[in-house]
Amino acid sequence: MKFTPFKVNFFNLIKLPLAYFGGVRVLTITDTEVIVSIKHRWINQNPFKSMFWAAQGMAAEMPTGILMMKAIDDSKRKVSMLVTRQEAQFFKKATGTILFSCTGGNEIREAIQESIKTSEGQVVILVSEGKNKDGVVVSKFTFEWSLKVK
Repeated sequence: MKFTPFKVNFFNLIKLPLAYFGGVRVLTITDTEVIVSIKHRWINQNPFKSMFWAAQGMAAEMPTGILMMKAIDDSKRKVSMLVTRQEAQFFKKATGTILFSCTGGNEIREAIQESIKTSEGQVVILVSEGKNKDGVVVSKFTFEWSLKVK
């Protein structure tokens, strides 16, 4: 499958409706970076008039997962993948549109190649930063992904 923002957003509508209706949208996909947006709205807000941390978490995980799936698809191998750990830091209220980006595509491809060589599972740590319209980091999520070529 060719990974395009339209196809992934349609997939989210069908398979991940909570993310879709929460406002998570994929903007760009390359081999090395994915950018996802989420807009502060009534449906994803907390009582303090900013975006709920879990809504940010959905948007933050999306670019890491898309990079994993794209690298796996490009490898033409069967690879299992699983988030094994997640951490988050919050620096500022998330209001307006927040862009989450992850640039770990090369690290994922290297881990897949290492798993092919060694037949062992690999761990990849990917960071997804959320920035507001002024370019200020409002939150930073770290995801530990485990992958193993079958």
